Amino acid sequence: MSSGARNLDNLPTDQNRDTALLLLRIGVGIIFIVAGWGKLTGIENVQGFFGNIGIPLPGLMAWVVAIVEFVGGIMVLAGAFIRVPAILLAITMVVAIITTKIGEPFVAYRLDLLLLLMSAALALMGPGRYSVDDLLPKK
Repeated sequence: MSSGARNLDNLPTDQNRDTALLLLRIGVGIIFIVAGWGKLTGIENVQGFFGNIGIPLPGLMAWVVAIVEFVGGIMVLAGAFIRVPAILLAITMVVAIITTKIGEPFVAYRLDLLLLLMSAALALMGPGRYSVDDLLPKK
């Protein structure tokens, strides 16, 4: 490595943390935005699916989940008021695992589990420095 190249081991810990949180937000945000958009544009199918698996009020809950995923994904991606959408997205993943994946092989719910854990981590850690939240005035 040339002397001009930066060694990541020498970066300040806070910068590593903020960069890692940004990467985590990009991944989680994009996945939920795409999933939410798919639900919004095919809401009748989601309502039918929710009804078939026994979700109460499937017509309403399909809209709730679609909006939480789409808007929550945008908020996570931007790092805006991140704890609320991250918690809601984690809850959505718990419900998805319980209602559709219990009893299935691990491979069937590994992405759901990762999204649950990553959303929970973002709720605990916050958005990091590279975020809308960081631009807001501090209390």
